Amino acid sequence: MKPTDAVAAARAVAERLRKDAVERQHANQPPLAEIDLLRESGLLAVDPDNHRTTHAVTRLVSAGDASIGHLLGYHYLHLWRASLYDNSELARSLRHDVVADQLFVAAVSNPRGTVTANESGDGLSVSGRGAFATGCAVADRLFISATRADRQARLVVVAHRGANGISHAPDWDNLGQRLTASGSIIFQNVQVEPGNVLGTFPVDEDESSPPCLRLSLVSLAFQAVLTQVLVGIVEGALDEAAQYTRESSRPWPASGLENAIDDPHIRAGYGELDATLRAARLLADDATRAFAEADSAGPALTSAERGRAALAVSAAKVVSSRTATEATSRIFELTGARATARSSGLDRFWRDARTLTLHDPLVYKAQELGTSFLTGQVPPITAYS
Repeated sequence: MKPTDAVAAARAVAERLRKDAVERQHANQPPLAEIDLLRESGLLAVDPDNHRTTHAVTRLVSAGDASIGHLLGYHYLHLWRASLYDNSELARSLRHDVVADQLFVAAVSNPRGTVTANESGDGLSVSGRGAFATGCAVADRLFISATRADRQARLVVVAHRGANGISHAPDWDNLGQRLTASGSIIFQNVQVEPGNVLGTFPVDEDESSPPCLRLSLVSLAFQAVLTQVLVGIVEGALDEAAQYTRESSRPWPASGLENAIDDPHIRAGYGELDATLRAARLLADDATRAFAEADSAGPALTSAERGRAALAVSAAKVVSSRTATEATSRIFELTGARATARSSGLDRFWRDARTLTLHDPLVYKAQELGTSFLTGQVPPITAYS
């Protein structure tokens, strides 16, 4: 799919998701129909190496439904990172199958040490429990991060949907991002053939401290995707709030106006939020550009280049997070008391933003930026930066 076609498809999907987003959130069912919508649109087959396009698509879909944008952004991320591991043949096969059959990919990787892989015949047997397994309950292919039983190595393996021994606890009932299927996942002696091992590395050299510097870009990829989802939430929130203000808000009696949209205070409020959204959008795109440039360096990537990308991503994450929580709260000042009715659905934007911004403490991103500003040091490589 061409980038222009992908963007057009993403806009269409976002519009379809927006129409019944409130009802679907209230129902809180596994997003099977939503994944089918992504299949039908062809968006699952977008080239995962084209970060500018995948991030743009992620943001557009997130404006319609942040949960589904989140799932789609992670799908692209997992397909991209598959090519960073040792098993290039498996990575190519996965990409082929995704395009041919419109497969959806998800992964589970934390908390660490709770999923183990034991030798079993010629292959492996995977057992344990993972938390916050975003999208795994509705995925066609699963990436599983596991620790070898002797604790000397970590592995990333691939399992198929419906594999014996995989089950999902119905324990995802959070404030926001309710349709991300982010509950627990349980593995009971799941058999994995040798050919389905994507990569192996020493236990003290996981993806937060990898043997290959390029593999450390995985943590930045997660942050960049979440940043685009947050910006998408703000875009969706402002669009729907503005529509509500135009069509349903009543002017305050003291204003002496007939229409709420003529109130200069309301206009100024939307103007301020639009300005901060523009800033967050520019920083998010700058983060995507910096990440894409670091990725294009391939094996020649240097620590300095990686550090510059990390700073760009952290800056975007700080601003997008602040913008998302502020904007999704302030829209109620501009829409009025009646907009707090459950039927309006405007609360979903704040709930999604508040949930997503707690993915990892924002203060550590700000600390990294401040340290670099004062000392010139690049951020350390961690699972979140």
